Amino acid sequence: MATLRGKTLFITGASRGIGLAIALRAAGDGANVAVIGKTAEPHPRLPGTIHEAATAIERAGGHAIAIPCDIRDEEAVDAAVERTVARFGTLDILVNNASAISLTGTLDTPVKRFDLMMDVNARGTFVASRACLPHLLDAARAGRNPHILTLSPPLDLKPKWFAPHVAYTLAKYGMSLVVLGLAEEFRDRGVAVNALWPRTVIATAAIAMIPGAQAQTSRMRKPEIVADAAHAILIRDARMSSGNFFIDEDVLREAGVADFSRYAIDPGQSLLTDLFLD
Repeated sequence: MATLRGKTLFITGASRGIGLAIALRAAGDGANVAVIGKTAEPHPRLPGTIHEAATAIERAGGHAIAIPCDIRDEEAVDAAVERTVARFGTLDILVNNASAISLTGTLDTPVKRFDLMMDVNARGTFVASRACLPHLLDAARAGRNPHILTLSPPLDLKPKWFAPHVAYTLAKYGMSLVVLGLAEEFRDRGVAVNALWPRTVIATAAIAMIPGAQAQTSRMRKPEIVADAAHAILIRDARMSSGNFFIDEDVLREAGVADFSRYAIDPGQSLLTDLFLD
């Protein structure tokens, strides 16, 4: 299986950045994509809307439906899943990409920001997975190779990953714990559940909003490296590849990629290693 043609992907946070890149990579195969996000109207600081993303997916060769949805709202997520299935007839892949970030210490993290990160990251991943799983189980019974792929890091309990931003780390590791649990729960039922994390910092609009990050953009990579790695995972046999915490470089090396320079913003610069990786 080397293509996602005819598969239906439900991608949270798909209006920009890594989520959009994954959607466009799938669209190149002729996949169907549900673009899930809050940005239905132009955002004052962030580029892209769900409707613009849907148009780009169609132009790339896929089929798209743009669904405004806050993944903190259980009923809205359930409705979005049902709209997706009504439109495309199946739901084969969930990509849990939506995430909130604040790399702040405890005294600089308002409880409201803590709640936002926990609700979007950990809870949102659980809510979207729970809503999609009945349809993914149907896809498994139909032999459609269903996957859940979550953009979260490998679990590492070294204190250095907690001390600088304990709230964010809890929220991201919450996503990874959902992966760990679901992978084992559904291992024998044909739904693959994996995580994917980039080796280096990826240049996205969200990262650019972190103080000081924009000045380091030349040392980052493009979202396309994560999209290509995601594609390589999603075409694997779901019954043979579950419970993994993949790193984008490792996945692509296994797929035969040896030169990563095309993914660099500036191939002449040293790269920034992403959080949670030594």
